[in-house]
Amino acid sequence: MLTKRIIPCLDIKNGRTVKGVNFINIRDAGDPVELGASYAAQGADELVFLDISATNENRKTFVELVKQIAAHVNIPFTVGGGISSVADVAPLLEAGADKVSINSAAVRNPQLIDELAKAFGSQFVVLAADARKIQNQWIIHTHGGSKPTEKKLFSWTKEGQERGAGEILFTSMDNDGTKQGFAIDPLSKLHELLKIPVIASGGAGNTQHFLEAFVLGKADAALAASLFHFGELSIPDLKNYLNTNQVTVRL
Repeated sequence: MLTKRIIPCLDIKNGRTVKGVNFINIRDAGDPVELGASYAAQGADELVFLDISATNENRKTFVELVKQIAAHVNIPFTVGGGISSVADVAPLLEAGADKVSINSAAVRNPQLIDELAKAFGSQFVVLAADARKIQNQWIIHTHGGSKPTEKKLFSWTKEGQERGAGEILFTSMDNDGTKQGFAIDPLSKLHELLKIPVIASGGAGNTQHFLEAFVLGKADAALAASLFHFGELSIPDLKNYLNTNQVTVRL
């Protein structure tokens, strides 16, 4: 059985780690390089660094920070925010990133997924799907969750897979930051629909929520932010709990 992954997510704004609730009410959570190194030491499987204001402010993900992260972190990490072309990605790879996450630019230009997969390989391309339930449909949002689109979660992620995305990062905007648990129903539907791994994001509040994401939602990985940033749950404790409950994790 494949090992389930635990992934701390660090949202970056102005060089600092921040965290909000339902994508708003942002507060500071610390230095991203220090936090990333700490999580790696605790046993995190991967890290995700998202420059949450890059698309709205129309600037590129900062390569210098990626270099610093790569120098201090010894586990795979994904970088996202403001990536809109193949040319944006090469410097991130050279700086040490293992994968890139794309969202707004892929919705605007789906061909970007094909281009990145062809240039760098599918394993390097993570399609981030931020979705909110509106009139019984999971609707994709862009620009840090601020703009609803015409795309629907299930058809869009299936298209992303067909175009060459190697992984889906699904964030339920309704659950994000609430600590009430992951959105299990759409997670399990994504598992049934897709052949590529799905990362659950949005809503983690305790160890039980991770267990539900893996057992009921069939997620391949689970991501959390504030739970780890503010010391409410340690990665070793979480992994020991999952292991005790027959979820295969890297201890």
